[in-house]
Amino acid sequence: MNPTLIIAEAGVNHNGSLDRALALVDAAAAAGADIVKFQTFRAEAEISRYAEKADYQKQTTASAENQLDMVRQLELGLDAHRIIAARCGERGIRFLSTPFDEPSIDLLVDEMDLPIIKVSSGDIASGPLLLKMARTGRPIILSTGMSTLGDIEAALGALAFGYLETTTAPSRTGFEEAYLSAAGRSALGDHVTLLHCTTEYPAPFAEVNLRAMETLRLAFGLPVGYSDHTEGIAIPVAAVALGATVIEKHFTLDRNLPGPDHKASLEPIELAAMVAAIRQVEQALGNGIKIPGASELRNKPIARKSLVAARAIRAGEIFSEENLTSKRPGNGTSPMEYWAYLGKVAMRDYGEDETL
Repeated sequence: MNPTLIIAEAGVNHNGSLDRALALVDAAAAAGADIVKFQTFRAEAEISRYAEKADYQKQTTASAENQLDMVRQLELGLDAHRIIAARCGERGIRFLSTPFDEPSIDLLVDEMDLPIIKVSSGDIASGPLLLKMARTGRPIILSTGMSTLGDIEAALGALAFGYLETTTAPSRTGFEEAYLSAAGRSALGDHVTLLHCTTEYPAPFAEVNLRAMETLRLAFGLPVGYSDHTEGIAIPVAAVALGATVIEKHFTLDRNLPGPDHKASLEPIELAAMVAAIRQVEQALGNGIKIPGASELRNKPIARKSLVAARAIRAGEIFSEENLTSKRPGNGTSPMEYWAYLGKVAMRDYGEDETL
């Protein structure tokens, strides 16, 4: 079984500071994550001046600003991206970023040559963006927060259409046909991983619905992981036990920093604990074959029992319920043979507690 891909989601928790972004890379690498992920956007290309902030953003950022004002402060330019990617290389952790608009896709693919594209839950219905992503030919990790199976199927149709590089004009009908085609399904299988997600910060435990991962796996036949917004590390660890192939989790250097996502993020020591717990669960999952482990075999004769004489038995005496019982250790005749011995004649003397 392949190890779970662990994505430490730095997101915008750098608060627009390159130094803090580099410190986030260092923290993710020290925690043992496989990938550290940021977010790439041009605020004006992504957000209207009329867009309001989410309730959780209103609680954690300045009340006077709108969503566009808030996000403008969190942009990182091309030079910053290159410096962050270089630090990732130095620290032995992979760099990833989620593009939120078409210029950002160009930056990540054409300028940064990013090998994977991560799609946020908010863009699962952004047809033009999905199409452009698929036409890069890159593998895609698609978060599915706020979605129904129908929403996900529509998004996969747009991706299938893009991967097939057809000359047909894009349309919903064309997307549906691409999704239903053998070639389209094959392309999706080769390129797409779905992430179950609950888009709230922090996400209520009662709304996580981890069993939906299996629903996605059965519905679409694609690898499935989990993008977590709950407090703590219990839920992503549980997701791995349920078969998640990818785990994505927000982290920050300090939950008390101002900004939209810090409160719902892990601090570095917690991120390291999550990574360690996931790796332990991976070992514990095993291969599913029910046989004793090597350590168990050493304990087997100590923990199990053998047939023994309940009292002294003389040669020629009949084995009975009164003179035969079972006790540890298990290095003699199995107690499963108890009934076979009843009524037989003892061929020699046995002392009390002596194994048969």
